[in-house]
Amino acid sequence: MNDRIFDSSVFVKNGNRLVQEIACIEDALEFLYEWPKSRRGTIYETALRACQRTFDSDYPLTAAREAFCRFAKSANIHEEVTTALPWMVRGNRGQGGGVVA
Repeated sequence: MNDRIFDSSVFVKNGNRLVQEIACIEDALEFLYEWPKSRRGTIYETALRACQRTFDSDYPLTAAREAFCRFAKSANIHEEVTTALPWMVRGNRGQGGGVVA
C-alpha cells in the first residue's frame, strides 16, 4: 500500500469548511466520489479518471496527485498549509507526555 501514498499530502476544505488531509490515492477517490454531482465538470472528471487509473494500474501516482490538486484549485477548495496543523505537532505537555489540566 505504501506505493499509493502521496509524497506530500493535499489539503482541501470540505463542505463544513474544515481542512481535510488527502494523503493517498484512496483518500482522493473517496473525496471525489462524495463530491456533489451538481459541481462536477471536466476537471473533476479528469481527476477522477487519473485517480482511478492509478488505483487500478501502474498509472503514475504523481500524475493522479497533480490532477487532484488541479481539481481542488479549480473548485476553490485547495488549502495551502504552510505551518504544521495541531494534530501534526507532538506536544510536550508536562512530564511523561501527559495532558496538563
